[in-house]
Amino acid sequence: MISAETLVSIGTWGGILLTAWLAYLVARFTVSKTVHRLAERSRATWDNTLVEKKVFSALSLIAPALIINYGYQLSPVFPKIYLLKGMTIYVGAIVLILFGRLLDAALEIYNQHPMASRRPIKGYIQLVKIFIFIVGIVLVIAVLLGISPWKLVSGIGALTAVIMLIFKDTILSLVASVQLASNDLLRIGDWIEMPQFNADGDIIDIALHAVQVQNWDRTIVSIPTAKFLDNSFKNWRGMQETRGRRIKRALLIDQSSIGFLNADQLAFAGNITILQRYMSEKEQEIERHNQAVKDAGSSPVNLRQLTNIGTFRAYANAYLKAHPHIRQDLTLMVRHLQPEADSGLPVEIYAFTNTTVWTEYESIQADIFDHFLAILPAFGLRTYQRNALIDNR
Repeated sequence: MISAETLVSIGTWGGILLTAWLAYLVARFTVSKTVHRLAERSRATWDNTLVEKKVFSALSLIAPALIINYGYQLSPVFPKIYLLKGMTIYVGAIVLILFGRLLDAALEIYNQHPMASRRPIKGYIQLVKIFIFIVGIVLVIAVLLGISPWKLVSGIGALTAVIMLIFKDTILSLVASVQLASNDLLRIGDWIEMPQFNADGDIIDIALHAVQVQNWDRTIVSIPTAKFLDNSFKNWRGMQETRGRRIKRALLIDQSSIGFLNADQLAFAGNITILQRYMSEKEQEIERHNQAVKDAGSSPVNLRQLTNIGTFRAYANAYLKAHPHIRQDLTLMVRHLQPEADSGLPVEIYAFTNTTVWTEYESIQADIFDHFLAILPAFGLRTYQRNALIDNR
């Protein structure tokens, strides 16, 4: 049978634990209400973050420890050594929870600063958390075993190789995070392309072990941080900071439609306002050249004439220079590319829009090429269409 003394001890400890639980509830309510009231009155925002991360709520966990510590004297039957070890574990857990929430709050406060997108510190915060938890666990184990923490750590030193193997990914991720941050290679909000991981979108999170990218189809790709040192990737931040997005697309011209301008086409080109200066200067230049050739008695085959492809290039260049949505301070040109077999002559438009918004960029680019495709026949030119050529044969 259970002795009366044991029953009294069990009852006493039941009352102590119940009191400790009630003390926790009272402390939590009091602390929460007081802190919320102070945070609402304050103009600062950092205290609101501390409340949201429940930093002060962790302090209410100390109340049960105080009740149990003072209530021990009411039940001396319970072995003191077990109580001390249990309290050590409990207090250690409270400290770890408090530090963890403080670090989370510090990260949240930092993320509200404009520098956070350029210098993310989430990976470092995670590393500090790992270090604190390891130290806390070592201290708790040392107290439970009744040995010095330094002696325990020195014993763990023999397992360094195993620890290095276990934390290999963490160490690699740390090195990668330092490299990426120091060289400013990645920021939250950057648009990156990494085809080997099917990543094409904005960076939404940079942590110690992984970088999360939200693709344009709204899927999310998680890429190990260390992979950014092993694999190449494209960062579109330069384009976004320049506030100009490049147009680099070619029209394929049917080379059989290229020729000299006839009288009607010359008249048409001469009436285009943005082309009149070019036409005037070219006609004078050609007239001087041809006059010199005639005076020398050369063959008429040496006479120069305006070509439809050259005039179209001049028109496209003038059109882009007059376009309200094309950057004039960045590279702008219309050029020929090397034609390939059965592909026509590529006439490439190389320019920059004055916006980086995807939908606006695509609309501007489409409007420009719609206009060029529609006006080509007026210069006597045709776009290259392989199937049409085969059908004509």
